[in-house]
Amino acid sequence: MRSTRCSRPATAAVELAVLLPFLMFLFVVTVDWARVFYFSVIIENCARQGALYEMDPTAQAYSPYPDVTTAALADAQNLSPQPTVTTASGTDSANNPYVDVTVTWQFVTVTNYPIIGSGLTLSRTVRTRVAPATPQ
Repeated sequence: MRSTRCSRPATAAVELAVLLPFLMFLFVVTVDWARVFYFSVIIENCARQGALYEMDPTAQAYSPYPDVTTAALADAQNLSPQPTVTTASGTDSANNPYVDVTVTWQFVTVTNYPIIGSGLTLSRTVRTRVAPATPQ
Protein backbone atom coordinates (compact mmCIF):
# COMPACT_ATOMS: atom_id res chain seq x y z
CA MET A 1 0.00 0.00 0.00
CA ARG A 2 1.18 3.36 -0.94
CA SER A 3 0.52 6.55 0.99
CA THR A 4 -1.79 9.00 -0.69
CA ARG A 5 0.04 12.02 0.80
CA CYS A 6 2.59 13.70 -1.36
CA SER A 7 5.99 14.32 0.11
CA ARG A 8 6.76 18.07 0.09
CA PRO A 9 9.83 18.64 2.26
CA ALA A 10 10.54 22.18 1.05
CA THR A 11 7.08 23.57 1.79
CA ALA A 12 7.93 24.68 5.30
CA ALA A 13 11.10 26.40 4.15
CA VAL A 14 9.23 28.30 1.42
CA GLU A 15 6.49 29.35 3.86
CA LEU A 16 9.12 30.57 6.31
CA ALA A 17 10.92 32.50 3.56
CA VAL A 18 7.66 34.19 2.58
CA LEU A 19 6.53 35.03 6.14
CA LEU A 20 9.88 35.87 7.74
CA PRO A 21 10.10 39.49 6.45
CA PHE A 22 6.59 40.19 7.71
CA LEU A 23 7.33 38.61 11.10
CA MET A 24 10.57 40.59 11.42
CA PHE A 25 8.70 43.79 10.56
CA LEU A 26 6.14 43.05 13.28
CA PHE A 27 8.94 42.40 15.75
CA VAL A 28 10.69 45.70 14.95
CA VAL A 29 7.43 47.65 15.16
CA THR A 30 6.72 46.09 18.56
CA VAL A 31 10.19 46.99 19.81
CA ASP A 32 9.82 50.58 18.57
CA TRP A 33 6.37 50.93 20.15
CA ALA A 34 7.74 49.67 23.47
CA ARG A 35 10.64 52.13 23.25
CA VAL A 36 8.26 55.03 22.54
CA PHE A 37 6.19 54.06 25.58
CA TYR A 38 9.28 53.75 27.80
CA PHE A 39 10.75 57.10 26.76
CA SER A 40 7.40 58.89 27.01
CA VAL A 41 7.18 57.75 30.64
CA ILE A 42 10.68 59.14 31.24
CA ILE A 43 9.73 62.46 29.60
CA GLU A 44 6.56 62.62 31.72
CA ASN A 45 8.58 62.02 34.88
CA CYS A 46 11.02 64.75 33.89
CA ALA A 47 8.21 67.26 33.38
CA ARG A 48 6.65 66.29 36.71
CA GLN A 49 9.98 66.61 38.52
CA GLY A 50 10.53 70.07 37.03
CA ALA A 51 7.01 71.17 37.98
CA LEU A 52 7.51 69.96 41.54
CA TYR A 53 10.70 71.99 41.72
CA GLU A 54 9.00 75.13 40.38
CA MET A 55 5.83 74.90 42.48
CA ASP A 56 7.46 75.70 45.84
CA PRO A 57 9.83 78.67 45.79
CA THR A 58 10.63 78.23 49.49
CA ALA A 59 11.73 74.61 49.06
CA GLN A 60 14.01 75.52 46.14
CA ALA A 61 16.55 76.85 48.63
CA TYR A 62 16.85 73.35 50.14
CA SER A 63 16.81 71.44 46.86
CA PRO A 64 19.97 69.71 45.62
CA TYR A 65 19.27 71.13 42.14
CA PRO A 66 20.42 74.64 41.19
CA ASP A 67 17.67 75.28 38.62
CA VAL A 68 14.53 73.80 37.06
CA THR A 69 16.39 72.33 34.07
CA THR A 70 18.73 70.33 36.27
CA ALA A 71 15.81 69.18 38.44
CA ALA A 72 13.77 68.12 35.42
CA LEU A 73 16.63 66.26 33.75
CA ALA A 74 17.59 64.29 36.86
CA ASP A 75 15.52 61.35 35.57
CA ALA A 76 16.80 61.64 31.98
CA GLN A 77 20.40 60.63 32.37
CA ASN A 78 20.13 57.83 29.81
CA LEU A 79 18.72 60.10 27.07
CA SER A 80 21.07 61.40 24.44
CA PRO A 81 20.88 64.21 23.45
CA GLN A 82 19.39 65.74 26.56
CA PRO A 83 15.74 66.87 26.31
CA THR A 84 14.85 70.54 26.24
CA VAL A 85 13.01 72.04 29.21
CA THR A 86 10.84 75.14 28.95
CA THR A 87 8.79 76.82 31.64
CA ALA A 88 5.89 79.23 31.53
CA SER A 89 3.93 80.81 34.33
CA GLY A 90 0.68 82.69 34.64
CA THR A 91 -2.59 82.86 36.54
CA ASP A 92 -5.76 80.91 35.95
CA SER A 93 -9.34 82.23 35.92
CA ALA A 94 -9.51 82.14 39.74
CA ASN A 95 -6.34 84.28 39.89
CA ASN A 96 -4.23 81.38 41.21
CA PRO A 97 -0.62 81.35 39.99
CA TYR A 98 0.55 78.29 38.10
CA VAL A 99 3.66 77.07 36.34
CA ASP A 100 3.90 74.91 33.21
CA VAL A 101 6.98 72.78 32.62
CA THR A 102 7.35 71.28 29.15
CA VAL A 103 9.97 68.65 28.33
CA THR A 104 10.60 67.84 24.66
CA TRP A 105 12.84 65.15 23.18
CA GLN A 106 13.42 63.84 19.65
CA PHE A 107 12.89 60.06 19.54
CA VAL A 108 14.74 58.14 16.83
CA THR A 109 13.14 54.91 15.63
CA VAL A 110 15.03 51.73 14.85
CA THR A 111 13.90 51.82 11.22
CA ASN A 112 12.50 54.45 8.86
CA TYR A 113 8.74 53.98 8.63
CA PRO A 114 6.91 55.47 5.65
CA ILE A 115 4.29 57.24 7.78
CA ILE A 116 6.31 58.66 10.69
CA GLY A 117 9.78 58.80 9.18
CA SER A 118 12.90 58.09 11.19
CA GLY A 119 11.72 59.73 14.41
CA LEU A 120 9.08 61.62 16.28
CA THR A 121 8.97 64.34 18.90
CA LEU A 122 7.94 63.36 22.40
CA SER A 123 6.66 66.28 24.45
CA ARG A 124 4.95 66.38 27.84
CA THR A 125 3.64 69.39 29.78
CA VAL A 126 2.80 69.39 33.48
CA ARG A 127 0.93 72.28 35.11
CA THR A 128 1.05 72.83 38.86
CA ARG A 129 -0.21 75.59 41.10
CA VAL A 130 2.47 77.61 42.82
CA ALA A 131 2.46 77.13 46.58
CA PRO A 132 1.76 80.30 48.56
CA ALA A 133 4.72 81.81 50.37
CA THR A 134 2.73 81.97 53.60
CA PRO A 135 -0.14 79.72 54.62
CA GLN A 136 -3.59 81.26 54.23
